[in-house]
Amino acid sequence: MTNPIKTDRQGAILEVTLDRPKANAIDLETSRQMGEVFAAFRDDPDLRVAILTGGGEKFFCPGWDLKAAAEGDAVDGDYGVGGFGGLQELRDMNKPVIAAVNGIACGGGLELALSADIIIAADHATFALPEIRSGTVADAASVKLPKRIPYHIAMELLLTGRWFDAEEAHRWGLVNEIVAPDKLIARAREVAELLASGPPLVYAAIKEIVRDAEDSKFQDAMNRITGRQLASVDRLYSSEDQIEGARAFAEKRDPVWKGR
Repeated sequence: MTNPIKTDRQGAILEVTLDRPKANAIDLETSRQMGEVFAAFRDDPDLRVAILTGGGEKFFCPGWDLKAAAEGDAVDGDYGVGGFGGLQELRDMNKPVIAAVNGIACGGGLELALSADIIIAADHATFALPEIRSGTVADAASVKLPKRIPYHIAMELLLTGRWFDAEEAHRWGLVNEIVAPDKLIARAREVAELLASGPPLVYAAIKEIVRDAEDSKFQDAMNRITGRQLASVDRLYSSEDQIEGARAFAEKRDPVWKGR
């Protein structure tokens, strides 16, 4: 069997393609491989941005592989270091991840897209959380979706399991941008290149601050930031990049970020 995870490294950008015909469904082994790929991306100082997409034009990912489940994969089995799909529970992912949704993203596939920071969708992409119809819960989406879109819309989608298109996803703020299918990867690369040219230590600080502040009162979160209690914030304020940013501004030139 061919490797279901294809990677392409372009400078500081890692492209990850879930290519598991017919539908890019994820079984336990595929999830573990994805976790290894994203953990390696997280830990590689030369990589700054990741793009995640699906192989083909019909499916981004429909989620859990029900055929594999019927053959013995346990729904509560070992998904690997990053949880389902390698991203949902990956600790300390302080680099930007872009999901380029090339088709159907439902169930765990939509949850996987929700694990990215930016979602760009092809105009034919469709979305759903159909777990409710089979008497189960879209657990990660129940946590993440109400934080990404208005609560009442998130609850409707979770409680009904209905399908919605890219235009509606964009209207509610779930999707950042809609493009033609043949422009999807090019646009994701364009955004990735923009991010890769930016300050990696600032990105890390932003992502850690957002995670830390999720369940905090505003002042408590601010106290941890100003007190340099967050590792990425402390690293930023002690870095060469912090000095370089101020120096470049004063000298009216583009900064040269070193990530240190």
